[in-house]
Amino acid sequence: MAAAMVGVCLTGIGLLHVGIAWGKRASFADDLLAVDSLIFLIAMLASYLAVRTPDARRRTWLHRLEQVADATFILAMLLLTAACFVITYAVSA
Repeated sequence: MAAAMVGVCLTGIGLLHVGIAWGKRASFADDLLAVDSLIFLIAMLASYLAVRTPDARRRTWLHRLEQVADATFILAMLLLTAACFVITYAVSA
């Protein structure tokens, strides 16, 4: 899911740059989406490593990776929502 959300952020950045090229006012929404895509990438990598680590003896390490994946995914979703509000009000202004 986090990998798909990185694609959503990149699509949003592309659309914002097309709007800027057409003379629309630039906003910092593309910066928010760029940071957001990095946070989604961290969530994706933590989740992937938690699933792919074969050693069951490192349960605390796996639990920590799962916590990082959960926390970063939720943070990135909140940031994506904030970016949507910025985009909405920048376009309507």
